[in-house]
Amino acid sequence: MANKNMANREVCDLIFVDYSTKKPFLNLDFANVTTTELTGENTYAYGGKGHPKRVSFSGEKGGTLTIETQIQTVKLWQLVTGGEVSKTAKFMGREELTVSGDTATTVTLSATPVTGSVVAFKVDDDCGTPLTTTVSDKTVTITAAKTGDKVIVYYMKELTDKVERINIKSTTFPKNFIVYGDTIMKTEDDEVLPYHLVAYKVAPQSNISLSYSNNGDPASITITCDMMADQDDNILDLILIEE
Repeated sequence: MANKNMANREVCDLIFVDYSTKKPFLNLDFANVTTTELTGENTYAYGGKGHPKRVSFSGEKGGTLTIETQIQTVKLWQLVTGGEVSKTAKFMGREELTVSGDTATTVTLSATPVTGSVVAFKVDDDCGTPLTTTVSDKTVTITAAKTGDKVIVYYMKELTDKVERINIKSTTFPKNFIVYGDTIMKTEDDEVLPYHLVAYKVAPQSNISLSYSNNGDPASITITCDMMADQDDNILDLILIEE
């Protein structure tokens, strides 16, 4: 293959493979930007008048693989955090309801609350003085309320179906991965050449910013992975294929 002049204007699709088990973990084909940066440190021996540099020493080879994406998945969060995925979750719910009933003044919640989690307030005293309640399944009986009153009820919901939760602890850390990437390069002769990269051992940094906004562009997250050497001192392959 001749030494071709070429340029890139396409993102890399990435396949993350568990470094330990060698099993594919995540097909990341939805990024907007993927950046590979190689790093190293030069140290010099000095000598003579004027303290000039005489001998250079290179080392500390490494680099980073940085991914910017507006698309997110649970697997992507797990990749960065190292958190455990489970199929149950608890979280706080809030409902504004109207009291009904003749002999007992009640409201009916949309879900069965976790035992002991129900707290109700008058609608004009939200998070103020709690009302006295008794709970049976989804029905909440409210003392000192009358039919037609509006109340706000807070309670814990527990889901055990159609839910994914990532639990992130101070003791959980991301795994190491092998990363295979593919994109295309375009030459001055208008050829489109397949281009691949292999990062032999990467460690996702445990830094992620999840933002939520009601205006502007969709939220974007940036993931940075440190590139390290594997047991054979390999760090990165760059592969260009002529078709």
